Amino acid sequence: MTQYITSIVSFLLLVSASLAPQAATLANNNVALVTTKQAPIIPKAMAVAAPDSYSSDVAMDILQRGGNAIDAAVAAQFVLAVTLPEAGNIGGGGFMLIHTPTSNDFIDYRETAPLSASRDMYLDAQGNAITRKSLYGVLASGTPGTVAGMVKAHALYGSLPWKDLVQPAVDLAQNGFIVHPKLGRSINEYIEMLATQKINVNFAQYFSAAKTGERFVQPELAQTLIRIRDKGMAGFYAGKTADIIHDFMASNNGLITKQDLAQYRAKQRQPIATQWREFELLSAPPPSSGGIAITQWLAMFERLNPRIINADGTTSPRLPHNSPEYVHLLAEIGKRVFADRAEYLGDPDYVTIPQHALTNAEYITERASGVKRSGISITKNIKPGLPESEQTTHFSILDKYGNAVSNTTTINLGFGNGVVVEGAGFLLNNEMDDFSVKAGVPNFFGAVGGTANEIQPNKRMLSSMSPTIVLQDNKVKVITGSPGGTTIISSVYQSILHILEFGMRAQEAVDTPRFHHQLLPVNQIRHHVGLPDKTTNALTEMGYTLKESRYGDLHLISVNGDRVEAASESHGRGKAQVFMTR
Repeated sequence: MTQYITSIVSFLLLVSASLAPQAATLANNNVALVTTKQAPIIPKAMAVAAPDSYSSDVAMDILQRGGNAIDAAVAAQFVLAVTLPEAGNIGGGGFMLIHTPTSNDFIDYRETAPLSASRDMYLDAQGNAITRKSLYGVLASGTPGTVAGMVKAHALYGSLPWKDLVQPAVDLAQNGFIVHPKLGRSINEYIEMLATQKINVNFAQYFSAAKTGERFVQPELAQTLIRIRDKGMAGFYAGKTADIIHDFMASNNGLITKQDLAQYRAKQRQPIATQWREFELLSAPPPSSGGIAITQWLAMFERLNPRIINADGTTSPRLPHNSPEYVHLLAEIGKRVFADRAEYLGDPDYVTIPQHALTNAEYITERASGVKRSGISITKNIKPGLPESEQTTHFSILDKYGNAVSNTTTINLGFGNGVVVEGAGFLLNNEMDDFSVKAGVPNFFGAVGGTANEIQPNKRMLSSMSPTIVLQDNKVKVITGSPGGTTIISSVYQSILHILEFGMRAQEAVDTPRFHHQLLPVNQIRHHVGLPDKTTNALTEMGYTLKESRYGDLHLISVNGDRVEAASESHGRGKAQVFMTR
């Protein structure tokens, strides 16, 4: 007889002494300890940190049934397409980073520009960018890649039947789910924004019925998911669903055709793999900018701020956490990281990316040498060193076999382009805004791009999604990722520093105030509430403009010997769970 012990533990109680057990029956002779935010410490554990309770619980169930981390990730992805419509999707794309005891892999299921897309499609007759055109309506959408990505991941690594992994999402779409207050509020605010700005899309027609605390049913989406369940790739990229998408696009002057859908393929790529201290850092390669950016940020930080080695052989941080000196140093590094991002990064199938040159030790040393410790570098003088929505979502999974998945997925802005494919029930992305609509013109997130990221048919737009895994002796140390557009990169590298530089526990690591700085806006630092007054005052005196705002939603798993912790950021609606097998 197995026992299922559930406990709710507040963030302030970081130990499991306060657990309040409940009994239930589970398969596989497992004992699971579950919390809403902070998962307690259990040896020999499996873990999930996901952006809502539905995806977290389904992933847990898959693991408990003997499925691996990839199985759980596929199931969670489809559930999020139902229960997290602002970012979970089958109408968008993303990246899945996979670690197994024998290999590392990266599944690129990023959206692509339709075949009829063109470089200047969002410019007016005078050559000026029409920003709204790449954000709302059917023209803002790239060809979706999520279903293809899940099919490829399952074909390569899955162990449970495909139908079993899609069925939980079918059930939630058919039977409905209870709308979380934060989702209900987001839907209402989005509908109000569309009306205020006179944006003519069909979002309200489909989502106005989603009321906080009430059951929300999505019958058209359920039928689409059934076709995916029964036919896999052909259930989305061919047959009835492809016909629906093609006809809907044609009737609304959109670009995606049955040919675009039939030609789409998810791709395997080599993860960015670099040594950092005693750890191996695995992260996202292009068309993500995240892996190169995080590698550069951490490497320059280490070069300029080596740890203090104590007499007993232990190490200590050289700069206090979130001190003025610490924030300024990372901001100075960020200027250089984002300059390189703008110049060199794009779809590696279309442009040559100097990946090794951007991350090798000599270049890192040269790049770090220009960092100013006592003043702010002039933004316009920061040039390349060589001749994304903030409603993206992420989940992290660790299984009992030693496999790990870090998966980030998106439709770009919250609720994508605001358009539901009529007859298929899913929201489309507005990822075309992640291209360089015009060289030198910032996108919605303030990221500047160049010709490397210009629009071309079938090309993948540059992304900031940064699913990341840190290994030590080929065993998982940290699994992390976040939404947040360009702030994803700073959320991820700071979460790694929180764990490995400052020794924070998982919940503290995701909840501690973070900050973000990039090339534009000039000298602006965005930061969470809670940054020390001493720090904000000192940064203001240095010449920074500070903007307090909430961004990101970290979902992180950390492993320290037999101690396994999972945490979802407290401000969100995520759920972290840790499981132990006997």
